This record gives sequence, structure tokens and C-alpha cells, in this order.
Amino acid sequence: MGRRTGDETRALLLRVGMQLLLERGVSAGVQHIRLQDVLRHAGLTTGAAYRLWADQSDYQRDLAVAMVRLRLSGPADYARAAVEALVANGATGDEVIRAAAEAHVRSAMVDVDDPADAADAQQFLVSLALRTTAQTWPELKEASSERHRESIAAFAELYGFLMDAYGLRMKSPLTLEDFTEAMAAMGEGFAVRAMEGIEHPRYDVAEGDELPTGTWSLFALGVRALVREFMTPIEPPEHPDASRGGGSSGAE
Repeated sequence: MGRRTGDETRALLLRVGMQLLLERGVSAGVQHIRLQDVLRHAGLTTGAAYRLWADQSDYQRDLAVAMVRLRLSGPADYARAAVEALVANGATGDEVIRAAAEAHVRSAMVDVDDPADAADAQQFLVSLALRTTAQTWPELKEASSERHRESIAAFAELYGFLMDAYGLRMKSPLTLEDFTEAMAAMGEGFAVRAMEGIEHPRYDVAEGDELPTGTWSLFALGVRALVREFMTPIEPPEHPDASRGGGSSGAE
């Protein structure tokens, strides 16, 4: 095997550092990833690292940036997978809301049976924890902003699809981006609570209660409230052959 280039060595050491972060979980933080440990796991000498980084702090900065930029799946893949079949089969808006909210709650749970889901959850939580320290380095702040922009774009596309499917539009002067930002703030807030070990609240709503019957997560109820406040049904067309409109509410 030929000798690695500097870029290849850098990529290897960052991969090893990210793997250690994912194995140790949210509580580790990049400050606990020692460059000597990374070198040992990579089978490299100290000189290999210090030709690339001036000191351990420089390595930890680049490790934090690489971790925030890492995605094991698309930003909205888990939510889209949870609702596409429901929409195609004519599910109610409430059924879609509950399914999408449950997918998000599970996205912050690392103790799930599917190893891929657990890895996704760990990566999401570690990145979120690092983003809360974005002011530490300008490079980390930029990586965090870039990740946020990517997520907002992906979820706005999903929410636009759902609005079309259920005949909804935004209430003036609100925009789809406003709704997506509000959803992101609420979703990330619940994810932080998950990192604190706080169990997500759930409610069994019975007939006669003032909410739709069934089991609801607190996040799902929050989503339902946002939908009802931010959106309204599209006005039906004046003539039967007019352009598509109407449809059921997103929170019936």
C-alpha cells in the first residue's frame, strides 16, 4: 500500500475521531477526544498528526466541524418515510401528524432495536450538542449554520408536499419558511430534553375529551397547534373545472 497523502491522513484521523464521538455519545464532547487516543486507534505516530494540526485544540476544532457536517441520511428522510404511504392511502391529517411526530421523537432515541436508526439518532444528538457550542469557533458556527440551512430546505420541501396533499396554504403574512423554522425550534428543543434524559410526554385521549381520540405525543400536539395557527384550507375553486383547490384540513 502506498504512503498516504496529508489529505488522506487528515481524513482518516477525523473519521476515527468521529467514530469515537459516536461510540462515547453526547456526553463526550470533542474536548474529551484526545489526539493520542485517535492516533493509537488509527495506528499512526504523533508526527503524522502534528504535521497537520498545530495542537490538540486545532484537531478538536476540525473534528467538531466534521461531525456537524456529517449526515448518515437526508435531513427529512425519516419523516418522509413515516408519512408518504399514509398520504398515498388517504390518511387524515391527524394521522400524518402523529406519525411524523413519532418519527421525530424516535430520531432522538439511541436505545432502539434497528442499529441504523440508533446510529442516526446518535449522530443527530452529538451534532446537536456541538451546535449548541457553535460560538466556540467561527468554523463551527459556519458549519452549524450550513447544516441548519440544509435541514430547513429539506423540511420545507416535505411540508410543501403535505400542504399540497391536504389542500392547505399559509396564512398571510406567514411563509412556509416561518413554519419550518418554528417546527425546527420545537423539534430541536424536544431533542435537547431527550439528551437530558427527560421522557417524552404522551397522552391517551378518550371520547369526550377536547382533543381527537388516540395516543398523542406532546410534540404531535404542538405540531397540530402550529398547523392550525399557521395554515388554512385553500379556498375551493369557483367552477368545477377550475384549478385544484380544497381538500381536507391538515389537522382534522
